[in-house]
Amino acid sequence: MSSRRVPRGEYIETDTGNKVARKATLVGTQNIMLGGKTVIQPEAMIRGDLVRTIQAPAPASGAPPNNTAVSIGRYCFLSKGCCLRPPGRPYKGAFTYMPLRMGDHVYVGPGAVIQAASIGSHVHIGAKVVVGEFAIIKDYVRVLDGAVIPPNMVIPSFSIVAGQPARVIGEVPEGMLESFELRDLYKTVGNNPQPPPV
Repeated sequence: MSSRRVPRGEYIETDTGNKVARKATLVGTQNIMLGGKTVIQPEAMIRGDLVRTIQAPAPASGAPPNNTAVSIGRYCFLSKGCCLRPPGRPYKGAFTYMPLRMGDHVYVGPGAVIQAASIGSHVHIGAKVVVGEFAIIKDYVRVLDGAVIPPNMVIPSFSIVAGQPARVIGEVPEGMLESFELRDLYKTVGNNPQPPPV
């Protein structure tokens, strides 16, 4: 008797179009929010288990308290071996984690470690970049490969950042803004990838 099972693809594709590699590591998935059309490549890790240990008071509406550890927007691309972890700090006498929020069209390069408080939309983070705890990266920022962004640094919109420690070395030219769009890159990954446009 032959089984007519569909072969398992390399990626799990969700109803909202997220493509999550079976070899990716998502810990505490109930605390990870994906906005849709996000790609998580093999060996990428998201630490959703690092949640606030001190409970925020429940909203008056009676809704459950928000325990999101990592929130990712639409059309984000998490490359091989990158790691997203919420930033942590002592708070009211105990060590606790704060949420890591990421906008839309954010590219995280291979081997990057992100512990930012927030990353805006249309951000390109290069390979082996380290983003320190509670750093804030605004919209349309390009972080070059190997940069180390110190904790609590705020990077203004339209900046190009490089170095160890990182500093702003230039501005993103207006003609480069569409290069931050990740819709085409999204289509090249998954169980039925399409070739990149020429």
